[in-house]
Order: sequence, then structure tokens, then C-alpha cells
Amino acid sequence: MRTIPQLQAMKQAGEKSVCFVCWDYQMARIADRVGADIVSVGDTVGVNMWGQPNPLEVTFDELLVVAKAVRRGVKNALLSCDFPFGPLQLGGALDAAVRLVKEAGVDLVKLDGAADFPEEVEALTRAGIPVFAQFGITPQTSLKYGLDYSSAHTVQVPEEMTAELVAEAKRLEAAGAVLLNFTNSGPVVGPAVAQAVSIPVLGGFGGGPWLDGRIRMATAALGYNEKWLDAEPDTYANIARIAYDGLAACAEDVRAGRQIRGGIKNPGAS
Repeated sequence: MRTIPQLQAMKQAGEKSVCFVCWDYQMARIADRVGADIVSVGDTVGVNMWGQPNPLEVTFDELLVVAKAVRRGVKNALLSCDFPFGPLQLGGALDAAVRLVKEAGVDLVKLDGAADFPEEVEALTRAGIPVFAQFGITPQTSLKYGLDYSSAHTVQVPEEMTAELVAEAKRLEAAGAVLLNFTNSGPVVGPAVAQAVSIPVLGGFGGGPWLDGRIRMATAALGYNEKWLDAEPDTYANIARIAYDGLAACAEDVRAGRQIRGGIKNPGAS
């Protein structure tokens, strides 16, 4: 069973932490068996699994249901769950975090835009709830940088913001955060932040090997997106193509009156 002190020791030893974002039981089981250090329930589930236009639409109760399913699949990794937009901004962070711990069994709560709410990080820390603090250009803070969510993953934080972001990271560490998620870090600001704090700094989009680890949506790593039926993705697999070919073959068997694979073998069926 992975622990937070182990992740912190890995940083000191120069070992990278692996975090996969999962939204269902089966993918969580697979990521856990791979040996992920962290499995994260991301608020981007609404965009990537439900077709919502941006992650601001997902609700706390929806994330709670997803977190419960993922918890059933995770046995060894640390389980983190994002706050949706709302509880942190409206002063309900502690209530929301307690529900995630009690009802979904999460090990950490991930706070987007946490640098603007250090007092909430401190409150959760006092309550014994580990905080995974996200900062940089994030889905919930992209508007502050004049970006919309769809383009946020294509940019990096400007180099002239190095001092400001190092200060944010130190403020979050001082408030009690045990991990940082620095999005859109880039190869200049990223290393500066990672070296400035003693806690692990991981990165999702815009991250790189200059951080203490990486966060990647399992679906993105595997090419599980309909758009990749039309172009070969730069991913570790192309699940979209595999799924399309498999479903097409099943449909062909049904239309031809043949028994489908994996179904009950009825006597005399072809």
C-alpha cells in the first residue's frame, strides 16, 4: 500500500511518481495493477466521459459517485479526488473533504486553484485530510489567464512568472499541502518550483520529466477517444480503433444471424 511519506522519499531519491486519472472501476483496477502510485478522480470526467463542454459543470455529488466506484478498484495506490468548482470558492471545503473521506474513502483531496485559498488548505490539514494542491494554468483558473479550457493545455506559464509561482508553491507547502500538481509548468518554471519545495511536484498537461512525476488520464494514454478513429494518436495504444473494430465485428455477426462471441452458447447455434 503506497503512502504519502513514500512519495516524499521518492522525491528525495530522484524517483518519479506515477499518477493515472481514472473514472471507473475497471480502469482503476488496471491502473492499480500496473503499479500506479496515485489514482486520481478528475473533475474532467464530465468533459471526457459525459460530453460536457467544460469541467465547471460537474457537481460534487457526481464526483462522489465516481470516486466510490474508483475506490472499489484501487487497492494499493493512493486515491485522490478533485473538488469540483464550488466548494473551495464558496467556503465549503472542509465539509466537502470530510464527505469524500467518509463516503468515498479517498486518501487525498485535490484542490484546483489552492494557492488563492491557503486558509482552506490549513483547515483541511488541521482536520487530518491530506491536500493535493493544484496550481498554474488549471481548468478552474484558466479564465484568470485569459484562456478558455479548450486551449489551456496548449500553453506554458511564462518564464517571467517563475518567482510568483515559486512563492505560490512555498505558500502551499507552508499551509500543509503534501503534494503539488503544477499544470502547464514548462521546462524553465517547472524545475525551479520542484527544487524550491520539499514535497513532490507532479504535472499533468504541460508537465515533463523536469518534475517529480506525471499525471496522465488513463483514457488519453490509451487513445480512448472517438476523434482518434480519424488520426493515429500519439499515445501508448489506440483503444478507439480497437473498440470500433470489435463493435463492428459484433454488429456484423448479429446482422448475419451468427452467435456473438462471449454470449451464452445455445445448443445448435452457429
